[in-house]
Amino acid sequence: MAVDQGGRARRRLSTEERREQLLAVGARLFSESPYDEVWIEQVAEIAGVSRGLLYHYFPAKRDFFAAVVERESERMLRMTAPVPGVPVREQLAAGLDAYLEYVEAHAHGYRAFHRADAAGDQAVRRVYRRALAEQERQILAALAADPEFGPVLENRPDTRLAVRGWLAFTTAVCLEWLRGAQLGRDQVRDLCARALLGLLAPSTR
Repeated sequence: MAVDQGGRARRRLSTEERREQLLAVGARLFSESPYDEVWIEQVAEIAGVSRGLLYHYFPAKRDFFAAVVERESERMLRMTAPVPGVPVREQLAAGLDAYLEYVEAHAHGYRAFHRADAAGDQAVRRVYRRALAEQERQILAALAADPEFGPVLENRPDTRLAVRGWLAFTTAVCLEWLRGAQLGRDQVRDLCARALLGLLAPSTR
């Protein structure tokens, strides 16, 4: 047990707990400032650790930001993973509810995740784009296995592009929602659901 300045005993964090603490601090700072304006010294000061300890966990700032992005990606993918055998229409509302719950509960992490593509570091951008590609793959796999959408979309070359566009749309809507857009969670969910179903509807031409 360590002792703080007030003489109170405080529990020493485990390796995993310390890493999670550092990533939480990083998510907040990267969500509030561009990549180039976040300094490792600032992260260490807020977390109450030495710069050397931070570098022990993350060798460079790019590794630190990449870890923040990967952490948020894993959370999103885990919360929105499709359920085999359940129709897409039934899963869509539940999946969006889980996604929006994540967005609200981890607003800093969500913003930080979507700042990654603007980072000048190519390694960080690759992590971000790989995470988006996995989201896209997850949605396409669920659609392909669905008895309603699978046969219709099988011969449509625009399906991948439509899903990619929908992910960008949903991201923009959620970021505006976090900025204080006057919409409730149900309204945001329904808006995003209608957008995807509209994109996937058979062409009338």
